[in-house]
Amino acid sequence: MQIAPALILHQTEHWLLNHHQASKLPGYLMLGAKAPIDSLADMPDAALAELGGLLANIQRVMQAQLQPKWLYISRYGHMPGLPLHFHFIPVYDWVEHAFWQDERYRALQHFGAQELQETLTDGAELTLFVWREFGESTTPPQIQGPGVEQVIDQLRVAFKPQS
Repeated sequence: MQIAPALILHQTEHWLLNHHQASKLPGYLMLGAKAPIDSLADMPDAALAELGGLLANIQRVMQAQLQPKWLYISRYGHMPGLPLHFHFIPVYDWVEHAFWQDERYRALQHFGAQELQETLTDGAELTLFVWREFGESTTPPQIQGPGVEQVIDQLRVAFKPQS
């Protein structure tokens, strides 16, 4: 899959960081292997050595620049033909609020305990919400703060090597 150049934020020898192509959530990033390999076990040693520091740096930059309430970092591996990749999903306060305001997601609420909402939400529920509402929906929730293009510009500057 070809990544649109406008979405690319940062590259290393073995990895490419871009804004998720289909997500309207500002700051939803993807880190993908440049090699057409879909398993960590098959990655070259140099790519694996680069990965740990890169994951940590992406987390550091995203937390400092975007200040999400939560930052989910995950790998899902069953899309045929795609190289190994990781998702970086920022969950802002306003995203979690939009989740709780959307009645369609109340079926996920445990035991009907309205007063304990925040403690009962988990990453799987919020990830589903982000995927459905910011990725698949033609009418995503209202964005609060900078949009996708502004966040891409902001993160590109933050990922530039310091001289």
